[in-house]
Amino acid sequence: MKIIQPAVAGTLESGDVMIRIAPLDSQEIDLQINSSVEKQFGEAIRATLLEILAHHNIRGVQLNVDDKGALDCVLRARLETLLARASGIPALPWEDQR
Repeated sequence: MKIIQPAVAGTLESGDVMIRIAPLDSQEIDLQINSSVEKQFGEAIRATLLEILAHHNIRGVQLNVDDKGALDCVLRARLETLLARASGIPALPWEDQR
């Protein structure tokens, strides 16, 4: 999957997460996380985000995450929505999911 445009998904409400993505010229992943629960769950949040990006073979992006205590399932849903928006497809290919 190729990220072709900047996109945003989520809100800044308690229990949610807002994620922004933009393509980069390099093949690196620039991941910035700002979380109200970063001390307790920062590594788990980072691992979830990187797992989903790897699953969809995504490189060369800047990802800004503003987490307000979102559950893992919410984090996954927001990122997958974001990836569809940023790649210009109507929905992710669900039949190819884990």
